[in-house]
Amino acid sequence: MQVLWELGSGSVREIQERLPEKRRPAYTTVQTIVRRLEEKEAVRRLKKIGNAFIFEPLITRRSAHHRLINELLESFGGSARPLMAHLAETGKLSLEDLKELEDIVAQRAADVSGKSSKTAKRSD
Repeated sequence: MQVLWELGSGSVREIQERLPEKRRPAYTTVQTIVRRLEEKEAVRRLKKIGNAFIFEPLITRRSAHHRLINELLESFGGSARPLMAHLAETGKLSLEDLKELEDIVAQRAADVSGKSSKTAKRSD
């Protein structure tokens, strides 16, 4: 998906050639992955040029990240704490990251309290 998001659209061969050479999978492996992504409606055939189908992503990077992260959190019972602890322990969560998260949480709290006060005014 990463390559398709970067390309915008591409054939199986174009996708395969954009993958890192050291760990590049066989053409047929990429073809199978693209076919499975098509079955899951993550990509679609845009057109055919010669014998090659051109594919484009149907889901955004953001929506894919959200889904994967939600699935990961579900495996921890819905709690983000084990994930956050791991990121902090392995040094993958910086103070800058924490400050950004703090800003996001504060904004979300402000948005929620703003919505609830509007709802309360309507019910008066």
